[in-house]
Amino acid sequence: MCLFSEIESQKGDRFMRVKVDRDACTGCELCVDTCPDVFEMYEDVSRPKMKVIPEEHEDCVREAAEGCPVEAIIIEED
Repeated sequence: MCLFSEIESQKGDRFMRVKVDRDACTGCELCVDTCPDVFEMYEDVSRPKMKVIPEEHEDCVREAAEGCPVEAIIIEED
């Protein structure tokens, strides 16, 4: 079973969903170092720490996803 932590950002009619695949996450903390306002460590894996991502943090969330060595951060935009 694949467990995800998820947060959403609303920008007008557009939504951003950010998931962390807890099974894939190795706990390297790179996302926390890259975007500490959004990600935190919990039980040795990363998770989002807010329900709504402020617009000013969207770029760092993308950077954290691109830098994740195991691609555990998934961004979906509607």
